[in-house]
Amino acid sequence: MDLCGAPLVKLTPPAEGKILLHACCAPCSSAILECMVLGGLRPTVFFSNSNITPREEYDKRKAEIIRYCESLGIEWVDDDYDHDDWLVRVAAGREDAPERGPRCLECFRYRLARAAAYASKHGFAVLTTTLASSRWKSLEQVGAAGAEACASVSSGAGTNSGAGSPVVWWDMNWRKGGLQPRRAELIRELGFYNQTFCGCEYSKEQ
Repeated sequence: MDLCGAPLVKLTPPAEGKILLHACCAPCSSAILECMVLGGLRPTVFFSNSNITPREEYDKRKAEIIRYCESLGIEWVDDDYDHDDWLVRVAAGREDAPERGPRCLECFRYRLARAAAYASKHGFAVLTTTLASSRWKSLEQVGAAGAEACASVSSGAGTNSGAGSPVVWWDMNWRKGGLQPRRAELIRELGFYNQTFCGCEYSKEQ
């Protein structure tokens, strides 16, 4: 995929070093990745979304983000998929919670904790996510979950031989600076599969 022009937003990561971008799907990642690449940043995409069900839906979304990453020459990592574990750790007791409620917050914590742990173990200095690009999600919940995840792994960094490195949370509002309309353009231009629900069975019902 050939890119030209300038990034829509001037990007200033909060620390120097490698960037890990947790990605929920290709549509949400589209304008963000384009902006990063145009701005001279080369993140690694981390696909960690055990909330998505059924497995066929997960595989379809994963295939789309891989297709986009490969077109941009961006490295990607596929985290282990375990929806049963997600149901126990995230959904149990929160099945009837509304969207933007406690289940969503716990879901963000679950996925971003895995992303932060991977970042720390593999020498990434910065973690950010595409989760907050959707207007259906709470910026505050995503930001709190990301900051918590990075603080957790960073507090244990260097305390033993198996510990990783500190990770800084990049609390970027990826909806600003024209990225939202650009996302819609890229979905049409690149023919992305554009899902109609967040991923879990409860979001689909609602």
